[in-house]
Amino acid sequence: MAKILLIEDSPTDTAVLTQLLERNGHLVLACISAEDGIETARRERPDLVLMDVVLPGMNGFQATRALSRDEATSAIPVLIVSTKGMETDKAWGMRQGARGYIVKPPVESELVENINALLGG
Repeated sequence: MAKILLIEDSPTDTAVLTQLLERNGHLVLACISAEDGIETARRERPDLVLMDVVLPGMNGFQATRALSRDEATSAIPVLIVSTKGMETDKAWGMRQGARGYIVKPPVESELVENINALLGG
């Protein structure tokens, strides 16, 4: 079981992703803003962060960059899960420090496979 931080502002997406992750044996912490997510990541030290891109205030690309450059959180892998599916979005997300990028809605098997790979399982 991994502790996964979900940074997602859509209540529907949060509910769907939380159910999917819990069904696969993970503990889920959820935040609705990038700022809260960064603070929670520093405090809780999750095993993985699932990051939306379109968020109120700071966007997911900015939050990914902040997490990947912060000594306290740089070892935590970030997997972006976003509706922004252009190749340029994916490339930009990876340049900000994301370790993977999945377009919404995620296929459960693909999401679980990516999470397991990032967790080293």
